[in-house]
Amino acid sequence: MSESEYRQEHADRAVHKTGTGSASQVSVNASTATGGGGAPAHHHGHALASILGPAFVAAVAYVDPGNVAANITSGARYGYLLVWVLIVANLMSVLIQYQSAKLGIVTGKSLPQILGERMSDAGRYMFFMQAEVIAIATDLAEVIGGAIALRLLFGLPLFLGGCVIGLVSTILLWFQGGKTHRLFEKIVIALLLVITFGFIAGLFVDPPNGREVLGGLVPRFKGADSVLMASSILGATVMPHAIYLHSTLVNDHYAPGEEKPDTRQLLRGSKIDVVWALALAGTVNLALLVLAANSLYGMKGTDTIEGAQHAIETALGPAVGTIFSIGLLASSLSSTSVGTYAGSEIMRGLLHIHAPMWACRVVTLVPALVVLWFSSNPTYALVVGQVVLSIGIPFAIIPLMRYTRDPELMGRYRDGMAKHVLFMAVAGLIIALNIVLVYLTLTGRG
Repeated sequence: MSESEYRQEHADRAVHKTGTGSASQVSVNASTATGGGGAPAHHHGHALASILGPAFVAAVAYVDPGNVAANITSGARYGYLLVWVLIVANLMSVLIQYQSAKLGIVTGKSLPQILGERMSDAGRYMFFMQAEVIAIATDLAEVIGGAIALRLLFGLPLFLGGCVIGLVSTILLWFQGGKTHRLFEKIVIALLLVITFGFIAGLFVDPPNGREVLGGLVPRFKGADSVLMASSILGATVMPHAIYLHSTLVNDHYAPGEEKPDTRQLLRGSKIDVVWALALAGTVNLALLVLAANSLYGMKGTDTIEGAQHAIETALGPAVGTIFSIGLLASSLSSTSVGTYAGSEIMRGLLHIHAPMWACRVVTLVPALVVLWFSSNPTYALVVGQVVLSIGIPFAIIPLMRYTRDPELMGRYRDGMAKHVLFMAVAGLIIALNIVLVYLTLTGRG
């Protein structure tokens, strides 16, 4: 047996024994460990900075225009009442997004891809249909938010603004994948920083009362509508398409043929990536709710984004209102690009169809443009879209919970019992809240 054949056999046995990656991934690691030939290669290690990035792209989904609508409506209507919902949702999202990243790192496959391999044909198509509804609801929020931002900034009609958002986001998607993927990540992260500045600027002009903010950490509701609002916040914070996508992002982060760190390094770096990214996203969401509770509470018309922006201008000045609109525009452009990216991966994994990115863009863009053309209150459609997203969360979480506990898939990296029980508790809480949501909606109490 030659030395190269021995290495390949050793790699194959490692895959069979540990289940810690695909055969191709381990084979690449074995090859790069020897420089692709017979001489050992010199390793310089992998800096943490080279691993960071995927979670920040996924985090954009947590600060999309749907969050703006849900958080501002909540703060303006209920003050600090639902701060605790936002905090709990953000903590749950840290666990969920790390689990998605872990699944992708260990298996080398995305969650939709694993679902597509393990489900029957009928199951795959049914699962894809619900996931596509979620993708449409996601894009609905993002395109509407961007159209509203363009009208606030430049006076564009909503429908025309939606078309501009669709065009620009499609151009951004040209950089996704392959050697330009890192550039795509940098563009999205830059937009995320613009979002952060745009949405927290008002807090520096009119700082909130810290004691009142802390009072919002006490779990409670105030009527059936506050439960619906809590579900909308949950749907805007724990995003189904971000769960599907993160397992892809951790692998697309590296160009074909590029050497990756080992699994332990990737998992360690991914923990830091997720915590930093979602801490930033959580801060933005909290800032939105607190801004509305502090500066807009009780003001009329603040249940729409345009009304909220007008109220912000009135209370804090036109400069803050303009900065808010710029943050909203950046939120729309980045999140709609990431949402289309997720839709493409869902289609590829479940249906085994490699559709062009522009085709995936059109499928989700058209319903949003229809709403912009006919709807008299696009912000309401935005909030309802977040409720739809909330209903779709269990379809992403439950398979992820099963697969990260599966020894065949995860090998020695499978979840321990404590983490699995915690994951079950999170999924149970989300499902219970969704059942309440559906009941309130069907009985007309929402």
